[in-house]
Amino acid sequence: MSNKPALRADAQKNRELILFAAEELFLERGAGVPLEEVAKRAGVGIGTLYRRFPTREALLAATSNERFLSLAQTSHARDPHVTPGDAIRAYLEELAMNMSIYQSLAASIGTIIQCGTPGCNAITAEGHRLLLRGQEAGAIRRDVTYEDLIYVVTAISIAIENDRSSKSRIGHLVGLFLNGISVKD
Repeated sequence: MSNKPALRADAQKNRELILFAAEELFLERGAGVPLEEVAKRAGVGIGTLYRRFPTREALLAATSNERFLSLAQTSHARDPHVTPGDAIRAYLEELAMNMSIYQSLAASIGTIIQCGTPGCNAITAEGHRLLLRGQEAGAIRRDVTYEDLIYVVTAISIAIENDRSSKSRIGHLVGLFLNGISVKD
């Protein structure tokens, strides 16, 4: 349950219009589209957009909320059926795929996931949980942090961003990274 007061009906409608317009424009032209264009497409003033979403990252987090929630839920449900290494591999691959939804989204992921939406909180908590599980199982080095995982997902996502055909390489690139953070016998 949220501590935030419920939005008035008109404010809620404006929020939904902004999210719909943002999703369309981000898919069409990337995460860097001018926010004035989002407001215009939504049929609201730029002040209304900024009242609901004070930063570009807050808007990107809101448009990504459902995808992030789904990713965290899928990861958590899969976890008991796979090894710690396979669980974190799948999480990283799925997060990298999500970062390629909008052109230029990957460069902001570190800031976006700190926005506090339910989806951002869920993928962050899941990533921390998987990392700890991997470290406790002796599969991942103890000096690896969640921020390290985000840096690598960002790098992989940016690397594939300019060449859409390279999405199939996400698994390979995640594998290269995991070989570097795995505990060696």
